[in-house]
Amino acid sequence: MTTEDRTMRRIEEAIALQHAGDTGSARQRFTEIWDEIASDGDPFHRCVLAHYMADLQQDPRDELAWDLRALEAAGSVTDERAEQHHASLSIRGFYPSLHLNLAADHHKLGDTGQARTHLAKARQHLDALKDDGYGHGIRAAIERLASRLAEPEEAAGEGRRAGGQAPAGAGSP
Repeated sequence: MTTEDRTMRRIEEAIALQHAGDTGSARQRFTEIWDEIASDGDPFHRCVLAHYMADLQQDPRDELAWDLRALEAAGSVTDERAEQHHASLSIRGFYPSLHLNLAADHHKLGDTGQARTHLAKARQHLDALKDDGYGHGIRAAIERLASRLAEPEEAAGEGRRAGGQAPAGAGSP
């Protein structure tokens, strides 16, 4: 991008705080930025911020709300806009992670039907992922969640109880 994207730089700084374990400061910074960009801001900014803010939520319903905001914003992002941030980005490549997170959210909330729906949508976009660490991580998280979603049905057929939880790292892109 030829001009500096100050908002994206601020979002990246908050992401760095989050990755460093300073979740309180990250949450505060994300909230400040969201208050500035909320409903009419750049959809790319809203998508990225909401995606990371979801990971900071303790209540699964709040996490779901933020993940839904990320998905909704992604629908307005063009490849040209994503490429302004980094030449290798395409918005289609965001969808496996966005839908995986929604599947994990619904699973945490006990809505297996919606979890499966979003898992299927994540799989529909797998071809957009590269053959790299990120792509492998998303694919592995999808398979872990698919296994957990299958457990109750299989266990019921075998007369066992089975529990499930969200896949480790499902909220991380």
